[in-house]
Amino acid sequence: MDFANKNGSVILFDAAYEAFIEDPSLPRSIFEIEGARTCAIEICSLSKTAGFTGTRLGYTVIPKELERDGMSFNQMWIRNRTTKTNGVSYIIQRGGAAVFTEEGQRQVMDNIRIYKQNAKVLMEALDDLGIWYCGGKNSPYIWMQCPGGMGSWETFDLLLNEIQVIGTPGEGFGACGEGYFRFSTFGSPEDTKEAAARIRKLFVGMGNK
Repeated sequence: MDFANKNGSVILFDAAYEAFIEDPSLPRSIFEIEGARTCAIEICSLSKTAGFTGTRLGYTVIPKELERDGMSFNQMWIRNRTTKTNGVSYIIQRGGAAVFTEEGQRQVMDNIRIYKQNAKVLMEALDDLGIWYCGGKNSPYIWMQCPGGMGSWETFDLLLNEIQVIGTPGEGFGACGEGYFRFSTFGSPEDTKEAAARIRKLFVGMGNK
């Protein structure tokens, strides 16, 4: 924050996973940190918290205190949005509003508890296999290093054809994703346990810590 304020920089903070954060040392919002209102913009998508993946509904927080060269980022953003779009459809807006009701928040947190438990099930399987991964904590995704030096698409084909488990090849996210494979925890506990059991059986002896 000090660097950004001193140098006139602007921090773009992605808060899409804020509902998954368990570590008390990690901020759920950048505006919990002193000095952020004059140098930061926060964006958040409801796809990770409330299942709005297909509707692409989210929000952007731009403090009115955030200015550069006498120009207000808040006012520039309003001008940009009102010029380029009329916003999402009414039914999606109503769905988004429902997310922030007391009942909506209860349902969201119930689902997130399930996703976190799913993550633990998958992480335990990878830990037992000695396969390196990251994510799963403070995030609904687990990034696994492809066992045995396989490529990400090679891993995709193996999982699909041998054990009928689906994930996302890392290469789909760019060249730096090659050699890694992404599992999602957005599934039922029963399916996740079955997938973990199949992964254990398939990759036994192929650990790559």
